[in-house]
Amino acid sequence: MSTKKSFALRMDAELYEALERWAQEEFRSINGQIEWILHQQLKTHGRLKKKAPSEGSGATKSSGGAPGGSPPGRDA
Repeated sequence: MSTKKSFALRMDAELYEALERWAQEEFRSINGQIEWILHQQLKTHGRLKKKAPSEGSGATKSSGGAPGGSPPGRDA
């Protein structure tokens, strides 16, 4: 399991409110929404380390069921 880092994040109130609305629509916490957005951008721009496929797991890739996929550890 990965370790989570904590840090303070300051942002404009209008930006926060927009994130809050989006998070509610996606049934995520604001923290979960920010983490999802960052993860998607890092993946899109090839900035994430590639995970080695587990041998014999039989796991297949899926879209996560929702448009845009679901992030790991999604807050519900």
